[in-house]
Amino acid sequence: MSGFFKSSIGRKVSMALSAFFLMFFLLQHLAINVLSVFSPDTFNEVSHFMGTNPVVQFALQPVLIFAVVFHFVMGFILELKNKKAQGVSYAKNNGAANSTWMSRNMIYSGITILAFIVLHFIDFWFPEINTKFIQGDWSGVMDGVDGYRYYEELVHKFVNPIRVAAYVVAFVFLGLHLAHGFTSAFQSVGANSLRKKLEKLGLAYSIIIPAGFIFIALYHYLNH
Repeated sequence: MSGFFKSSIGRKVSMALSAFFLMFFLLQHLAINVLSVFSPDTFNEVSHFMGTNPVVQFALQPVLIFAVVFHFVMGFILELKNKKAQGVSYAKNNGAANSTWMSRNMIYSGITILAFIVLHFIDFWFPEINTKFIQGDWSGVMDGVDGYRYYEELVHKFVNPIRVAAYVVAFVFLGLHLAHGFTSAFQSVGANSLRKKLEKLGLAYSIIIPAGFIFIALYHYLNH
C-alpha cells in the first residue's frame, strides 16, 4: 500500500478519490443549507438530525475531516513533485500555451479554500464541538430561541459584511478550483473517453455549487 502512494499514479488516484468524496459532501452540504432560505424549520430539523446522529458524528465526520486533510496534503505533495520534475525545462516552456490558468494555479485556489475552511471551522464546527462534547449539550436548543438553535446561529454569522465578503471570495475560488479539479479527478481514474461530457458537467457543477453558497450568504445578510 505504501508503494501505491509513492507512485505518481497512486497519488493521483488517491487525490481523485478524496475529491469525489468532498464533491459529494459539498452537494449534500448545499442541499441542507439551502433549506435555511426556503424552510427554516426544516433546516433546523435536518441540522439536528445530522448533528446528533451517531453514524454521522462518530463515523462520517471523522472520515470527512480525514478526507479534507488528505486532499490538501496530497495536493501540496503533487504540486511539489511537479515543480521538481519540471526543473530547468519549466522555464523554457510556455505553460500558458499548454494549460489553463486554473490548472496552473490550483495550489493558490487550494490555499484560499484551506484558509476559508479554517474560518468555517471557527464559525461553526468548533462551537458545535464545544457545545456537544465539552458542555455535553445535545439538545439543539438555546436560551431565548424558539425551537432548535441552528437557524439562529447560521443567520447570526452573516450579519458582519466583512465575513460575508470573505465567504463570497472563498466560494469564487472554490468555483475556480472545481472548474479544473472536477474533470481532472475523473481523468485520474481513467475516464478520458468522457472528457467532453465531463467538462460540461464539471463547468455546471463549478458554477452551481459556489453560486448556491454565495446566494445563501447574501440572502441572510440582506434579510437579517
